[in-house]
Amino acid sequence: MSAAPRPIGMREYARRRRELMRLAGGDAAILLAAAPPRLRNGDTYWPYRQDSDFLYLTGCDEPQAVLVLLPGRRAGQSVLFCRERDATAERWDGDWLGPEDAVRVLGVDDAFPIADIDDILPGMLEGRARLYCHFGREAAFDAQLLAWLRRLRAPPGAARAPQEMLALSHLLHELRLFKSPAELALLREAARIGMDAHRAAWSALRPGVQEHAIESAFLHAVRSAGACASYPPIVAGGRNACVLHYARNDAPLRAGDLLLLDAGAEWQGYASDITRTVPVDGRFSAAQRALYRLVLEAQQAALACIRPGRSWEAFHLAAREVLVAGLCALGLLAGTAQQALARGDYRRYFPHKTGHWLGLDVHDAGDYRIQGEPRLLEPGMVLTVEPGLYVAPDEALAPARYRGIGIRIEDDVLVTADGADVLTAALPRHADALEDALAQARAAR
Repeated sequence: MSAAPRPIGMREYARRRRELMRLAGGDAAILLAAAPPRLRNGDTYWPYRQDSDFLYLTGCDEPQAVLVLLPGRRAGQSVLFCRERDATAERWDGDWLGPEDAVRVLGVDDAFPIADIDDILPGMLEGRARLYCHFGREAAFDAQLLAWLRRLRAPPGAARAPQEMLALSHLLHELRLFKSPAELALLREAARIGMDAHRAAWSALRPGVQEHAIESAFLHAVRSAGACASYPPIVAGGRNACVLHYARNDAPLRAGDLLLLDAGAEWQGYASDITRTVPVDGRFSAAQRALYRLVLEAQQAALACIRPGRSWEAFHLAAREVLVAGLCALGLLAGTAQQALARGDYRRYFPHKTGHWLGLDVHDAGDYRIQGEPRLLEPGMVLTVEPGLYVAPDEALAPARYRGIGIRIEDDVLVTADGADVLTAALPRHADALEDALAQARAAR
């Protein structure tokens, strides 16, 4: 097995900050706060996850921090406010970075204690025409920001306060959409760990086990690799697979049913997002195989559309065309495919789009439309391709043999200069290959 990729280096974070400042302009200021800790219940907190935008620009994984970018500032363009070292607090929480080490470790130009931000930051904003920030995300930070601006706008300094407050996401998320070589290496590692964890989950699969046993096997494999789950796994047996965001994961798995496992790994902040649908007892029934083959053909049609210059919607429309034609042929939709498309009743079985951006977030940053039109794919974009079919157990218009079957196939895809690179291609997708993989997993138990 090859060595894990190295983390993103200080120079790349600095390059990202410089590019964002170039886009913002020399008379702008940019403010970005770290994610606050999230209370679970009582005095217990959820595991800390840094705000993805803050992580993208700093590599800092600590709360109680604010990044300030000031293009053209002679005393330093990138400034971090963060916690001072505190031996008593660190005895409970572990080591903190502290302002002294922030410059050395993160490569920012300067750093100050977060306790001093009210005294220092307003002066940094003086004379800036525009302020880019994520206003509306965190009420506490919004209140603090408004207090700084009120202080600047109070006489006699009103003319020197920023006159415009603009959404930072418009600039920053366009940068995040295009992955660097270092990011791609981390995404490939997240994909590898996720695929290995799916195989580990298959090893635990047999009739009679609970869905949570499959979840446990997946999570054990992910954590054993030093990663974490990129989202709560969907472990849906039988009819539960028709619930798109099924979360209970507590039902028994029955022979003759399918298992839909939608689960990914997060490695150094970067996510994989993988779905496979497999037979609990190792063999697809004829009805299951017919629907599975249709979903796979739809995914293959979608993958063939992914290349630079093609519309974002092209691969969704290609998958939809295959699915609707197949649903008509199998008797789940009446009339011709053209008639079914015009009616829109295919949405009973295929209610979602065929993919989304992927990166630091599972549903990653980036616009899907430009000036009202679907954007064109470009090299360096990473997305998922995930057609599915879901026949509700009480779907009276469907033949009985298909009711209660839910199938989704999802892979992670890099747009390359001449097509698509499926990052999760090593995990079997074809029905025969899945049956062989399940047989191997059973034999290895």
